[in-house]
Amino acid sequence: MERNPESLTETSVVKFKNQDFRSLRDRCLSRGQLFLDDTFPAEASSIGQKLLKGKHLSKLEWKRPQDLSEEPPHFILEGASRFDIQQGKAGDCWFLAALGSLTQNPQCLQKILMDQSYSHQYAGIFRFRFWQCGQWMEVVVDDRLPVIGKNFLFVHPRRGNQEFWPCLMEKAYAKLLGSYSRIHYGYLPDALVDLTGGVVTIVNLHSSPSNLLMAVKTAVKAGSMVACATPKGLTDESEVMENGLVSQHAYTVTGAEQIRYQKGWEEIIRLWNPWGNTEWKGRWRDGSQEWEETLDPRKSQLYENKDNGEFWMSCQDFQENFSCLFICNQIPIALDHGVTPNERWRQMMFKNQVISGNMAGGQGRDPQYLFGVQEPTDGNNVVVAFTITSQSLKTEEDIFPLQFQVFKVDPQFQKFQERLPPAFFSPFRNAAQGIDYVSKCNFTKSFHLSPGTYVVVPSVHRKEVKFLLRIFLKMPDKDRNPSSSFNFRALKGSLSENESQNSIFYRYVDQGLDIDATQLQKLLNQEFLTGSPGDTFSLDQCQSIVALMDLKVNGRLDQYEFARLWSRLIHCQDVFQNMQRSPGVLLSSDLWKVIESTDFLSGIFIGNELLSLMTLRYSDNAGRVSFPSLVCFLIRLETMAKAFRNLSRDGKGVYLTEMEVRHLPLPEPGTVPGYNLLIQFQGTFFSPGY
Repeated sequence: MERNPESLTETSVVKFKNQDFRSLRDRCLSRGQLFLDDTFPAEASSIGQKLLKGKHLSKLEWKRPQDLSEEPPHFILEGASRFDIQQGKAGDCWFLAALGSLTQNPQCLQKILMDQSYSHQYAGIFRFRFWQCGQWMEVVVDDRLPVIGKNFLFVHPRRGNQEFWPCLMEKAYAKLLGSYSRIHYGYLPDALVDLTGGVVTIVNLHSSPSNLLMAVKTAVKAGSMVACATPKGLTDESEVMENGLVSQHAYTVTGAEQIRYQKGWEEIIRLWNPWGNTEWKGRWRDGSQEWEETLDPRKSQLYENKDNGEFWMSCQDFQENFSCLFICNQIPIALDHGVTPNERWRQMMFKNQVISGNMAGGQGRDPQYLFGVQEPTDGNNVVVAFTITSQSLKTEEDIFPLQFQVFKVDPQFQKFQERLPPAFFSPFRNAAQGIDYVSKCNFTKSFHLSPGTYVVVPSVHRKEVKFLLRIFLKMPDKDRNPSSSFNFRALKGSLSENESQNSIFYRYVDQGLDIDATQLQKLLNQEFLTGSPGDTFSLDQCQSIVALMDLKVNGRLDQYEFARLWSRLIHCQDVFQNMQRSPGVLLSSDLWKVIESTDFLSGIFIGNELLSLMTLRYSDNAGRVSFPSLVCFLIRLETMAKAFRNLSRDGKGVYLTEMEVRHLPLPEPGTVPGYNLLIQFQGTFFSPGY
């Protein structure tokens, strides 16, 4: 029985087919020759019969990039981008959509592409790295590409662009799998795992989380790869439908936003098609009426009317026209309780495992892998992921050859240290149920398991299979910094009808007729918040509120000043309760609507630059805003607007004496370092240069 899983460490790079890039390149340079790869020759066998049917084989040639154009070739020019990719004759959109998503994470992409060039030490040889069953595999290729005439057979550079990294990377992946035909149709999760070594979460869009927009935004912000697929059409081929989408096709998800439209808001999502020139024709398409009518100030940043395969569509249309959303991250991402990419997970990894078909015939003979769940946690807390090598599939049509079950181990069987006996696997024993997905090379299943000891038992029914097993266990995050906690306290439903603001004020005043920041902190946390300990009003926040509402500038609030504050607090409470997506939590993407719904901010328009900065200041790393943070944000915004109006003589700027500057309600030190905040109020600007 496996008891000692390997720790999660940086694995060494394995040379595919024992080809060492540096020695091969240096040999070519010393001889003045260009590399010829005899392990993936420039022959029909490297393409495969599936893709050669109907082609004019007599006209098929293999040429290097410098022989295909008068312009000098480049490996990468001005950075790698998804727009460098143009799909060719192979149906490998599943790989290219994953690659397009990887370009949004330059740091991860660079680990695969490395520093290569057509100008420095060029010898016709290039290398790429792919993750295979727990280790990185380095694949070298020569740069001869299959063409008919001057037309590329597979991925080709964008028109007017001589960047060849996508063409060469596609060739390296085809070599890794065996031929170009082996990448003709495949599964998005396989490509996502091969490019990152991560684990894939699959989202059924017909029963997706209530806040799909936030799920996508948070996943992209966390550096995850995000892609999606359309369902199968009337035939087995990918075909362009009337709405501009392609059936049975993979797309990259490149963004998601909430945009101001007409009198409300609309959630939109941005996609990229590896074909490069076929786009959505429905609402929010390029050149649509929706883009013409929107008054959102971010329009120029979000929207470009270009024929580059990228387009926007509403989240509703997205869910109606796409079948699955795939999110790949180094750790599982939980969608059942909101996207929480910073959850703590422990990983057990079992490499180079082998199971033979002759082992079948009873679960007592199959390999067994024990793990334990120590404490109860919310949502899915165990993810079991099997990955097999492509060499375990004898034919291109093979499906995943392995199955597995998870059983809870009864106390009477926990004494067995080597193997559970056959008696454990009685016909009446039920396996744990979970949500799963199966691709060609990956089988992943998520569970919500109670504390106890469990065993994973894989099985096959015919041939020998080599595999990697990873078991991800969610850990209770007791040490998480409270400032980033998602355990926000909820707002009370309403304040006591029998108690006036004056009686509340006097109840918290120790002596005298005013209240300080410490007393205000106690008042706010007891009168407005309820539930388990979580995000509350801090002393710093209360000191800031006092400074903003203190008309006498004495560091305290009298009864009149408290009354002004109280009316704003009640209004903030109403707005928060109407806008919150879950108890105690408001999404930063909803701050536009919050501002528009706040009566004491009437007439104030905030620019996108400032809103982005304030989002960073007042939300946590998952884009969530607590009630205390919202109060500080709205009151500060109102005070800054009034300061500008009172101090501006011409409505265009503010001219202050040194003494006046000292009395401005500036942000706390360090909250927005290095930024020049900009607020626009109906055409006027306030730029204090913090």
